[in-house]
Amino acid sequence: MKAVGVFPKKRAVDLITHAPPQIHGPKQVKICTIEVGVCGTDREICSFAYGTPPKGSDYLVLGHEALGEVIEVGPETRRFKVGDLVVPSVRRPCDHATCAPCRVDRQDFCSTGDFTERGIKMTHGYMTEFFVEEEKFLTPVPQELRDVAVLVEPLTVAEKALEQVWKVQDRLPWGNNGRDKTAVVLGAGPVGILGAMALLVRGFRTLVYSRSPAPNPKSELVNSLGAKYVSSQAVPLEKFALESGPIDVVYEAVGVASVSFELLKLLGLNGVFVFTGIPPQKPAIPIEADSLMRDIVLKNQVLVGTVNADAGAFAAAIHDLGVFKQRWPDALRAVISERFPMDAYRELLVGKNTGIKNVISIA
Repeated sequence: MKAVGVFPKKRAVDLITHAPPQIHGPKQVKICTIEVGVCGTDREICSFAYGTPPKGSDYLVLGHEALGEVIEVGPETRRFKVGDLVVPSVRRPCDHATCAPCRVDRQDFCSTGDFTERGIKMTHGYMTEFFVEEEKFLTPVPQELRDVAVLVEPLTVAEKALEQVWKVQDRLPWGNNGRDKTAVVLGAGPVGILGAMALLVRGFRTLVYSRSPAPNPKSELVNSLGAKYVSSQAVPLEKFALESGPIDVVYEAVGVASVSFELLKLLGLNGVFVFTGIPPQKPAIPIEADSLMRDIVLKNQVLVGTVNADAGAFAAAIHDLGVFKQRWPDALRAVISERFPMDAYRELLVGKNTGIKNVISIA
């Protein structure tokens, strides 16, 4: 079958012939891939910044954001039947008996670092025609969400981030809503826009701070949601502080350390700053560490890093996509800029990054 693979040693990305998978376990499910989202992680792997093939393979099949249809089930499968739509998760647990998170299916908090990840680390991904997966790593998708379900995995970033915010803010009389609170999303890529939607439905007054000057497709989409798009080129941070007022939550989704630590200065009393981006390796940047530390202590602030997601975040993302589709049907569909055939892989993975979210249609 066809697949898109990256060859780290040869520094090549190619459309390849990959052996079709077979069910070997009683609770495994065979899936026909419908769509695969292309994200910054895929592009970074194709720049050979990271990405590890499975043991014994010289290539890694890409893709970790997928929607598929069940075509075969193992004899002990209980949750799925042929014809069901599913979204697979990314991370798989390590084998260490001493890793408490992995032993309770919270491999997103793996304490050994020996986890594997589909399409990223030591396990082939979903940018291929078929794949086989254990049913526990799949989340069912309602048919009415078929056209947007490829967005589930990037939305899980926000779902897990908000889970962490609520847990942290249990120390305060907030409750699990953002009513009368202000959130700033840093970055207007798909993770940022989906995060803004998640914050809005929870009641936050939401601003999206991004580099590109308005108007542009991202700013128009953000403003159509009822959030406010602000360009950093037009409004520097000192002016943005006047516009935002006290900030209760910052959801960072840009992966640029210099901008993130500048915005950290604006975080308000009892605020939470959630980092989700991973900056590339660059020379160290200067930061005003003394004043930042003073604010963190005196203002009861919390900085949280979050990566990957658990089954609960996938279920929450499916639920929220349904809410988004009812509330903003056109805007939600507009997050997906364009769908491409698999043959267009090179343009999407190593060419110029365009649009918001590009998707490869396979089935």
